[in-house]
Amino acid sequence: MIAHTIQLALAPVFVLVAIGNIMNILSTRLGRIVDRSRYLLERHAQTQGADHDDVVREIRMLDRRIATIGRAILSLVLSGLTVGLVVAMLFLDRMMAFDLQPATAAAFILAIVLLMYALLLFLRETRMASASLRIPHTFLEWEREL
Repeated sequence: MIAHTIQLALAPVFVLVAIGNIMNILSTRLGRIVDRSRYLLERHAQTQGADHDDVVREIRMLDRRIATIGRAILSLVLSGLTVGLVVAMLFLDRMMAFDLQPATAAAFILAIVLLMYALLLFLRETRMASASLRIPHTFLEWEREL
């Protein structure tokens, strides 16, 4: 009986591994954004005119990216905690003879929804990063054959 419950708990544990990997990616991206933000904050007082406007625009973009990654990490943490709850509920259902199957299913669905929301936020953040890093056409030199 307990061996079967352990087998059932393995699938949610694999979801936890995926959540951990995604959190690692997001925290790395967040670290890079924070480093860039610190650099721009130092430049903020040293710039004027169009250069200053460019610095402010980039700081605003980085602020939005930081907020988006923060929401994604929060969603992943909540998803991970919910997966842990699912595993606990599987064992309680089996050992205490509670009928927790509907609640366990609902908790697992919630965990997956939170994971999907975090992935959508991750997609949004990467699109923001890509949009802010468009290469000007003058640098591409499309008129030249290479």
